[in-house]
Amino acid sequence: MSAPQDRWNHNLHYHPLVLDAVPAHARTALDVGTGDGLLAADLRRRVPHVVGIDLDADVLTRARAAGDDIAWMHGDALEAPFPAGAFDAVASVAVLHHLPDLADALRRLSTLVAPGGVLVDVGMARSVGWRDAPWEVAGVAQHQVLRRTRTYWEHTAPTLWPPPHTYAEVREIVREVLPGARWRRLPLWRYAVVWTKEPVTD
Repeated sequence: MSAPQDRWNHNLHYHPLVLDAVPAHARTALDVGTGDGLLAADLRRRVPHVVGIDLDADVLTRARAAGDDIAWMHGDALEAPFPAGAFDAVASVAVLHHLPDLADALRRLSTLVAPGGVLVDVGMARSVGWRDAPWEVAGVAQHQVLRRTRTYWEHTAPTLWPPPHTYAEVREIVREVLPGARWRRLPLWRYAVVWTKEPVTD
């Protein structure tokens, strides 16, 4: 098996985007649906206290190999007894389309963000119609180039395809649930949401 730093896939490709969104002051972070634990491990290089949570016990066992300085938790992030504002960064990659209600998931995760903290999600959605066609073409082209220059690695976490929402639907849900969030379409069949909770002011 390739070393973690040599691995590449569509999800790992966007880990730097997640890390760049983490506030410099962050002391705590939550990786929602941690899967093989690679995002949690990347977060731990920047944040002193990281929790990686996943519903799948088997994949969580494999995630523990990513490091014993991460708090690994078996459970549902939407139901776990985390206090409000517990984390300076709440992150997920290719996870929220697995959940039954995207709006409810975003609302719940936003309550876990500390004032001045960030919620960042790199998610998946469905392409439909001519508006999405250029992104499909760009994704195929970028994938072909990167596959030739990187060591492709297939994660072991469960997958769900197709995603239940279109990109347009996700964008509207984000606008409704997280006012002020930055939403953008990405190549490689992904989108990004970055939302910062207003800091407490005197």
